[in-house]
Amino acid sequence: MDDRTKRRLFVGFATTLISKAASTVIQLVQVPVLMHFWGVTTYGVWMVLTGLPTYLSFSNAGFGQVAGNDMTMLMARKEQDAALGVFQSCWWWITGVMGLTGAAMSVALWLLPMGRLLNIHTISEQDVSWVLFWLGLSVLFGQLELLLQSAYRCIARYSYGNFLKSGLSLAAFGAQLVPVMLGYGPRTTAMVFALANITVTLILCVMVKRDIPWISYGWKYSSFKEIKRLTRPSLAFMGFPLGNALNIQGSQMAVNYAMGPKAVAVFATARTVSRLALQAVELVKNTVWPELSIAFGAGNMEVVRTLHRRACQIALFMSLSVVVIVATLGPTFLHKWTLGKVPSSPGLVGLLLVVVVFYSLWSTSSTLVAAINLHERLATVYSFATGITVVVTYFAARKYGLYGAAGSLLLSELIMDAYVLPSSLKIAHDTWGGFLGAMLHYPQSLRLKALAARLRRRTAEVEVELEEQGAEEIGSRK
Repeated sequence: MDDRTKRRLFVGFATTLISKAASTVIQLVQVPVLMHFWGVTTYGVWMVLTGLPTYLSFSNAGFGQVAGNDMTMLMARKEQDAALGVFQSCWWWITGVMGLTGAAMSVALWLLPMGRLLNIHTISEQDVSWVLFWLGLSVLFGQLELLLQSAYRCIARYSYGNFLKSGLSLAAFGAQLVPVMLGYGPRTTAMVFALANITVTLILCVMVKRDIPWISYGWKYSSFKEIKRLTRPSLAFMGFPLGNALNIQGSQMAVNYAMGPKAVAVFATARTVSRLALQAVELVKNTVWPELSIAFGAGNMEVVRTLHRRACQIALFMSLSVVVIVATLGPTFLHKWTLGKVPSSPGLVGLLLVVVVFYSLWSTSSTLVAAINLHERLATVYSFATGITVVVTYFAARKYGLYGAAGSLLLSELIMDAYVLPSSLKIAHDTWGGFLGAMLHYPQSLRLKALAARLRRRTAEVEVELEEQGAEEIGSRK
C-alpha cells in the first residue's frame, strides 16, 4: 500500500472511531433516560415500535449502498461523468420510491389495528399508529443519506462524511431527549425525532453540493439504463438490512411474543451491552470498505488481499479484547445503567458475548464481498440464516427463557462463518494457508525483529571497523 492509502486509512479509522463513539454515547444515554422517565414497560414498547419501521429501509432496494460501491470504483478509474450518472439515476429512483412507500405506509397505519397486532396494550391504538408513522418517515429520509454519504466515499473523503454525519446524528438524538425529559410520551418523542432527522438529511444535501461541485441533483446524466443495471445487485443488497432487522428487531419480536414487553427490555439492554464489542468490528469494516472498492476498481489485487487479511486480524483481536472487558464489567454496568430495573444477568451477557466472537470474523470478511457488489449469494444466505434463527429464538425463549433466546443466536453466526470466509478468499485470490498465516502474524513484531537484526549487523560492522582501525594504528606505531 502506498503512503496516500495508509494516510486515508488512518484518518478514516480516526473519524470512524468518532462515529462509533457517537453511536455508543447514544446507546448508553438513551436507556437510563427513557427508563427513568417512562419505566421498563413503556421502554419495552418503544423498543418494539422502533424496530418495526426499520423494514421500510427495503424501499431503498439497496440502491444507496450499491451506488456508493459503483461510484467509488468508477472514480478509481477516473470516470467522473459515469459516477454522476449513477448518482442522479439513484437519487430520482430513491426519491420516487420514498413517496410511494410513504403513501402506502400511511394508508396501512390508518386501516390496521397496529396495537393489537403488535401485542401492545399499554398505550392507545392511535398513539401506536402515530409513533410508527413518524419513525417510518425518519427511516425513509434516511435512505437518501446513504446516497449522500456515497458521494463523499467515491472521492475518498469518506472520513469527512462520517464525521459530518456523526455530529448531525448527535444533534438529532439530543432533540429527541427533550420531549422525554419534559414529560411527553412516545408519540411526541417520535415526532421530534423524525423532524430532527429530516432536517439532518436536508443539511447533508446542502453540504454535499457545496463540498463536491460536480455533484448535481438534476437529471441530465440520469437514465433508466443505470437503474436497470444496478437493480439486481441492489435488490440482493436488501438481504443485509433484512438480515439485520431479523437479527435485532426480529429476535426482539420473538421474545415479545414468547415472553412479553418486560422480557424484551431485559433482553434488549443485555444485548446492547454485549454489542459494545461489535463497535470494534464495525470500526474496522467502515474504515476498509471504501479502500477495498478503490483497490478492486483499480485492479490492485495485492492491496485487496492485504486489506482483507489485516482487517480480519485487527477486528478479531479488538473484538476479543473488548469481549474480555465487557464480560468482566458488563453485568454490573447493566444493572447500574438501567437504574437497577434490569438484573445484572452475567450468564445472559456471557452467552451474548460468545455470539459476538463468532460474528466478528465473518462480518469483517464479508466487507470484501459487499464492497465490490458481488454480494448476491451472501445476502441470500444471511437472510436465510437470520430468518431461521428468529423462529428458533421464539421456541427457545418459550422453553428456556432469555438464556434460550440468547443461545439460539449462535445458529446464524455459525452458518455465516462457514459460508463467508471461503467466498472472500476466492475473490482475493488468497489461500487458507496465507490467510491463517497472516492472522497469526503481527506485522509490528516483524518490523521490530528486522530493526533488531539491522542493529546487530550494524554493531558487528562497527566492531570490525574498530578492529581494523586499531590494527592500522598499531601498524603505524611500529
